[in-house]
Amino acid sequence: METVEKKALQGGEWLIRETNCQDIFTPEEWTEEQLMIAQTCRDFIAQEVSPNLDRIDSMEEGLMKGLMDKAGELGLLAITVPEEFGGMGASFNTSCLVAEATGHGHSFSVAISAHTGIGTLPIQYYGNADQHTRYLPGLASGELKAAYALTEPSSGSDANSGKTKAVLSEDGKHYILNGQKMWITNAGFADVFTVFAKIDDDKNLTAFIVDGDSEGLTLNAEEKKLGIKGSSTRQVFFSNVKVPVENLLSTRGNGFKIAVNILNIGRIKLGAAGIGGGKQCITQSVNYANEREQFGRPISKYGAIQHKLAQQAILTWVNETSCYRAGQDIENCIESFITGGMAPEKAKLKGVESYAVECAILKVFGSEAIDYIVDEAVQIYGGMGFSAEAPVERAYRDARINRIFEGTNEINRMLTVNMLLQKGLKGQMDLMGPAQKVAGELMSIPELGEADDTLFAKEKGYLRNFKKAALMVAGSAVQKLAMSLAKEQEVLMNVADMLIGIYTAESALLRAEKIASVQGEAAASVQIDMVRVYITDTADNMAKWGKDAISSYAEGDELKMMVLGLKRFTKTDIYNSKDARRRIAKVIIDENKYPW
Repeated sequence: METVEKKALQGGEWLIRETNCQDIFTPEEWTEEQLMIAQTCRDFIAQEVSPNLDRIDSMEEGLMKGLMDKAGELGLLAITVPEEFGGMGASFNTSCLVAEATGHGHSFSVAISAHTGIGTLPIQYYGNADQHTRYLPGLASGELKAAYALTEPSSGSDANSGKTKAVLSEDGKHYILNGQKMWITNAGFADVFTVFAKIDDDKNLTAFIVDGDSEGLTLNAEEKKLGIKGSSTRQVFFSNVKVPVENLLSTRGNGFKIAVNILNIGRIKLGAAGIGGGKQCITQSVNYANEREQFGRPISKYGAIQHKLAQQAILTWVNETSCYRAGQDIENCIESFITGGMAPEKAKLKGVESYAVECAILKVFGSEAIDYIVDEAVQIYGGMGFSAEAPVERAYRDARINRIFEGTNEINRMLTVNMLLQKGLKGQMDLMGPAQKVAGELMSIPELGEADDTLFAKEKGYLRNFKKAALMVAGSAVQKLAMSLAKEQEVLMNVADMLIGIYTAESALLRAEKIASVQGEAAASVQIDMVRVYITDTADNMAKWGKDAISSYAEGDELKMMVLGLKRFTKTDIYNSKDARRRIAKVIIDENKYPW
């Protein structure tokens, strides 16, 4: 495998190439300005949101809109909007950091993310000069609140099957919009909607900017939901709504592409929001564990609780590591496009599109990590965790939507594999060569490498083998199943889980290696523990995911050979994860908070 020393890998290339730890961004490298922006966000949540969570969840009239106004006054809605329209023009990774810093704000987090993401970005990235001038300043200041209307009763994951129609008026001045949208976040107070509809009998969607006060636009009552109860979620109806032709966004038939590209951004930011929620929940968990006594000692003294705290922290730390590795890679890609002469807004779209695989991975991993963390928080609280008096009850309910938002995790798993395979088919990266090399290796005797006692030498070998395991399973699945692979969703999800495991494990290893290279191994000892526990667990998971996949389509000698290969590629030395988790938990317990 080729080692990259100077340049970041392109999206998905981590599967076939190695990365130098000095070539990735880690959260230890935030600038003072970025940290100040994040602290402003945390202060806002602490002062304006957290004390009012019950009022927010009761949908108190005007409260969420008022909070959005205050956020606008502080500039929290303007992070990525260009400076000429009243924004900060901050980097992509900074916007991910803001998503983290507001990620523990429960329903408010949903509202601000929807406004700054899917609400504002379609206009920012696809709007023309006139649309920018009319809408972006208000969206940046909070004078205008935004919503995104894509989902319909009969079209969720299959967004392009929407039935909302647009017909050009006889005088050619308006599109007449008719249809229905549902699950529309911020609908109750939105001033601007990005609405997706098909013009006449078009095959693909077109996007429109629709003002909230348009005649014929009506709203259903607020939805009653399991969680995020304070987030405005309504159905939106369009009955002969007249949309000025100048409010067509981008070009006719380009709506589906707009939807897909904006969802890519939402996916990685959803993963980042899970970091903030995870850190908050871990702090609440350890606070309670240190205070709650059973059998004469705080429950934090017990190994079962320490295991939970450590695992919560490992998942949060790995999520953080992976999100900001990808976020900076996206930012670097954007800058390279701009340097090459591409218009900034087009470069931002192209940069995110280049890392769509990572965005899907991080959406799945981040949402499932926070789901685990809140579930274990309730368990640590015990009976009190089931009470609405405890903070983790709300966290448990609110986190559940994340596995459905921005495309379900099942859809994102299948997208992860499909997009990676498409890169190979289009010649954007060589998957076939490495896959064939691994297939040939199955017939050979394993080579013994030279002794290497450097930090993580062993773990790097494990990762190289994990990649071989994924290439073996994916390559054989493509070869055996061919055109029917798309119908074998279970296999696709097995392969996706292997890819997710590889990307997150490698990201964690690279971050810990980089910290150790700067601060020394002793200072990075807990991070080294986290990496080794996570890679040990990943190895066992890789073996199961791979076995589940190949057993469904291979048989006879071929199956036996691949099972042997899988055992070789997922083999690791025995590691004492229990003691490592106890060391990790001790730091959390001693500091009485998530400390990293």
